[in-house]
Amino acid sequence: MTLHLSLAQARLLHLAAQGLLQPARRKATSADVLAAIRRMALLQIDTISVVARSPYLVLFSRLGQYDPVWLDDCLAAGKLFEYWAHEACFVPGEDYRLLRHRMLDPTQMGWKYPQRWLEQHQPAVDALLQTIRTHGPVRSADFKRSGGKGDGWWDWKPEKRHLEALFTLGQLMVKERRSFQRVYDVAERVMPDWDDARDLPSQDTAQRDMVRNSCRALGVVKAGWVADYYRLRRGKYDALLHQLADEGELIPARIEGWQHDVFVHHSLQAELQQAAAGKLKSSHSAALSPFDPVVWDRKRASELFGFDYRIECYTPAAKRRFGYFVLPLLNRGRLVGRMDAKAHRQQGVFEIRNLYLEPGIRPTAQLCRDLAAMLHKLAAWHGTPQLVLQQGPGELAAYLETN
Repeated sequence: MTLHLSLAQARLLHLAAQGLLQPARRKATSADVLAAIRRMALLQIDTISVVARSPYLVLFSRLGQYDPVWLDDCLAAGKLFEYWAHEACFVPGEDYRLLRHRMLDPTQMGWKYPQRWLEQHQPAVDALLQTIRTHGPVRSADFKRSGGKGDGWWDWKPEKRHLEALFTLGQLMVKERRSFQRVYDVAERVMPDWDDARDLPSQDTAQRDMVRNSCRALGVVKAGWVADYYRLRRGKYDALLHQLADEGELIPARIEGWQHDVFVHHSLQAELQQAAAGKLKSSHSAALSPFDPVVWDRKRASELFGFDYRIECYTPAAKRRFGYFVLPLLNRGRLVGRMDAKAHRQQGVFEIRNLYLEPGIRPTAQLCRDLAAMLHKLAAWHGTPQLVLQQGPGELAAYLETN
């Protein structure tokens, strides 16, 4: 019998799959970092640091207090690797096989594969690769810019472009990060046990496994959401989802008011039964990164949460509606607001420049208590224990002062 879910129940299943249904019940350990990434399948990378950089914040939303060095350690130990998945992502090491086809034939990867640059600079690119192979890992910072300071994100010095091209081709990999800067080494040293002839699956198998991973990470899916997670080619995935359902990996369900089928990953079978019975609950509050899987697909966030969201850090200041780096606010299964925040680390101040509640969300005592407790923990983890609210609901301000 196909189970029917309300939209709120579907949201809870999604959050359960993402590890955001309940707050962490014990102190995090280093092993929890890798477990959380495996649960999400992908951890997107972004370098903006007005608050903690995105991958660290995504993990904090799920693990609570933890040491960010644990993520760096996972990469250096080879438990993770970096590549273009959703965008630039940390990916569990065992899933290298899923993305290897992109490295071997990157012609479909758009701007990420600078073919004209390679054609124009192939001798220099080859020389750089040989230098790394002979003398060891390098950073972009190891090369000085000629002609003065660069102008803008994409005005990279030639060696940086060479490194990025070789990274996209899979000939270089990120061995580790130092102060969040990539350290590049040749792939055969980073993945010494890999053999294309022996280990590479077919493209169809790799795509099928990426769809399976997406279903597991999302918990509840519809066909239109599948391609986005790994940036697969857009197309119709209904047949594959029904096939996975026939094989028992997915459970068909319906969401009230939706015309199409949805599917719940079988690992959430117990939670599905609870949700259908109205017994699945959430007590978690978190400030989400703009690059959190919950919100990185803007269409899915709108359909599932009724949350209209866009990242405005790339928008000219005069055209921003909410702020530079706005964090969605999760509370008990709903996205209830967003805030523009900045961590002033030297001063020990966590500044909330603006905090907005969504239309129809009232600043009840329960909501204010939840958000105040969450914000104080977030500020403390940043090493900025003094919390300052510049603009926001007056009711919340009172709770922040007494928390």
